Amino acid sequence: MKAGQNIILIGMPGVGKSTVGVLLAKAAQRQFLDTDLVLQARAGRTLQEVIDQDGLEAFLRLEEQCILSLDLTDHVIATGGSVIYSEPAMRHLKETGLVIHLDLPIFLLEQRLSNLDVRGVVMPPGWTLSRLAQQRLPLYRRWADFTVDGAGKTQDQIVAEILRRL
Repeated sequence: MKAGQNIILIGMPGVGKSTVGVLLAKAAQRQFLDTDLVLQARAGRTLQEVIDQDGLEAFLRLEEQCILSLDLTDHVIATGGSVIYSEPAMRHLKETGLVIHLDLPIFLLEQRLSNLDVRGVVMPPGWTLSRLAQQRLPLYRRWADFTVDGAGKTQDQIVAEILRRL
């Protein structure tokens, strides 16, 4: 990994991007940024409020603007799960570092995500988490430099694997 490069985490909601990101930043002696928190601060509302009040398309535009405004080096960046819908945002992230896809089987994500209706997940009405994963998985794979499967691993083991692969 080149000096100054960011480590960017992408993946489904509930996969652990924020939690792993904090641990990874500590282990790699880098600063941590969660783009969902940046988006909420800019909007002055929760992710779910933005989706409910403005709609999915407006949320995605705001997310893209937040990502494109980032000018960071030596950070671990946890992104929102929907960032992969924006080609400009993903190109911007790829230019600044390595993109790592954190993956988990759908049944584990379903166990973790009992709060989908308030979590701020960009998902069309009536969709299941499984359908969302089917749509997003090819995009995560397209943008990722590599994928880490978190099934059966602790967060510390995931961090160790990422550090080994860097």
